[in-house]
Amino acid sequence: MAKKNKQKNTHKTNAVRIVEAEGIDYQMHEYDAPEGFLDGVSVAAALGQDPAQVFKTLVTVGASRQNYVCVIPVAEELDLKKAAKAFGEKKIEMLPSKLITQTTGYIKGGCSPVGMKKPFPTAVDQSAEALDTIMVSGGKVGLQMQLPAKELLRITGAKLADLTVD
Repeated sequence: MAKKNKQKNTHKTNAVRIVEAEGIDYQMHEYDAPEGFLDGVSVAAALGQDPAQVFKTLVTVGASRQNYVCVIPVAEELDLKKAAKAFGEKKIEMLPSKLITQTTGYIKGGCSPVGMKKPFPTAVDQSAEALDTIMVSGGKVGLQMQLPAKELLRITGAKLADLTVD
């Protein structure tokens, strides 16, 4: 995969800086979000990508008050019971959207699993194992980053888990 990081410097988010520092081959994809936010399936359509290859980043909080990051295909729904099991929690719920920026340093719709304010335990849906590359947020609305799934797992310290509703 060719690096497309010699473009304008508008792509220098925390996520991009980390991926570049790690020497990972990646590709940036831009899309228009005139309302400031697009749902993941619309992002995949705007980029002409298979929704099974485009992943969304969801931040959760466990009964222990620990935050966790779940990365799942955009057309899927997070199974909170499976997520709790994956992280060894009794119960997990979604982090309220008003706390996303304060917790991660990213805004809703532009939250990348790479380069959050602090590292959180992360799980990527097991469907990523079958993919050569996956797309995740590049760290801001309108920017997606495509990289090898195994590299995403490595740089985030993520594990694969069954996270979606059957």
